[in-house]
Amino acid sequence: MNADAAALIGAGIACLGMGGAGIGLGTIFGNYLAGALRNPAAADGQFGRLIFGFAVTEALGIFSLLVALLLLFR
Repeated sequence: MNADAAALIGAGIACLGMGGAGIGLGTIFGNYLAGALRNPAAADGQFGRLIFGFAVTEALGIFSLLVALLLLFR
């Protein structure tokens, strides 16, 4: 296997992180909504944690895209 094929395989594996980030975002917002429906009074107190979780999960997807692009266009 040559270096170009290995770079393409690595870029494909790095792109799996973007799918994981999408699943993570759905889980984060779904759990927040379920908790807010059970206890509406506590929903405002958890909103900051929701936004922080969103930012960290979205950063994972962006970093995996960056790694894939670095492998493709080296």
